[in-house]
Amino acid sequence: MIPNMQPVVIITLLFFAITFIQSGYDKIMDWKGNINWLKSHFANTPIKNMVPQSLLLILILEVLSGAFSVIGIVQIVVNDGLDFAFLSGILSCLTLLFLLLGQRLAKDYDGARTIVIYFIPAILLLSWL
Repeated sequence: MIPNMQPVVIITLLFFAITFIQSGYDKIMDWKGNINWLKSHFANTPIKNMVPQSLLLILILEVLSGAFSVIGIVQIVVNDGLDFAFLSGILSCLTLLFLLLGQRLAKDYDGARTIVIYFIPAILLLSWL
């Protein structure tokens, strides 16, 4: 890790922990509502018949990204390890790329632009590690 970047890395991991754990929680608590909204969102796309499977994939990626972020924070504090922080960064980027692909397929360019805002700190996190 770049010297003196530990607090910045921890704060960025906390950002992704909050982002992805909350998003996963929302998907679990309102699965049916998310499915219904996403079916209409992706109605004119190649994934229109794969909405539940796609949402499950995103849910798994988000939960893993958020959990690895939390574990990464603990690992940095306890023994300066970076393994889980790096895994979190990779999974966060992968998750965001899948979300970006979905927004682009749906031609939701404002939504795609929003994903890019989250992608920037994910790339920064990887560069700091």
